[in-house]
Amino acid sequence: MLPIVLHHGIFGCDRMRIGPLEFSYFGGGIEHEIASRGHPLIVARVSKTASIAHRAAELKQTLLERLAGSDDRVVILAHSMGGLDARYMIDKLDMSCRVAAMITLSTPHRGSSYADWVLKNIDKSRQAQNFLKFVKLDLAGLRDLTTEAVARFNDTVLDHPEVRYFSVSAARPWHRVPAFLVHSHRIVSREEGENDGVVSVKSAAWGTHLETWPADHMHMINRRYVIEIRSPTGNVRNRYAGLLDQLAARGIVAPRSASALPTMG
Repeated sequence: MLPIVLHHGIFGCDRMRIGPLEFSYFGGGIEHEIASRGHPLIVARVSKTASIAHRAAELKQTLLERLAGSDDRVVILAHSMGGLDARYMIDKLDMSCRVAAMITLSTPHRGSSYADWVLKNIDKSRQAQNFLKFVKLDLAGLRDLTTEAVARFNDTVLDHPEVRYFSVSAARPWHRVPAFLVHSHRIVSREEGENDGVVSVKSAAWGTHLETWPADHMHMINRRYVIEIRSPTGNVRNRYAGLLDQLAARGIVAPRSASALPTMG
């Protein structure tokens, strides 16, 4: 079985510990769902807010360390900015020989109009700039997500013919996203159309676009902050299993064996 890499987006991490409790970035049993199918699991951890180039170099180092002594190629499942990191790593850091395929999940492949809005307002506010300097928050990653920056990225970061590229988008109406995503949803909707509160469907489509999930940006990784009453999407772990089934149908990964452990919904 090919190893599966789970790679987080901006502001994320592999796991977070609060007292005795530990939380995974990809929650709700996603890791178990993948591991139960027999795939070795690599959960990457890179800088939360650094540039794409910096995060890509850290991702490469993680993979080389975990794959040391083997010739295995991996399948990368990358959420949000993580998909841009992976694309950069494959093309610019000579990692095409170690990646069989990647699936990006709500990655802004054409940038985010909300990143444009945030940076425009930060650049106009000296108070905001001073505060960010005080808390030492690196904006390099956010600047890499603007529509202009990603357009330049796409001109120079090319898909490799030996790697299969797939994507999944997500969309929900503004009244079905968490309150903290309503503002961003409205901005992205005005500029780009249907979206998940952060990334539009149009921006998320790359390579072979597999499907659009009825979820918000955080629900994509099983972080659910909205009570679903009508037509609930629920736990998305089975949707990750469905992605692996689609890769198996294309001969990229082995199909799930009959002896694989059953999983609960």
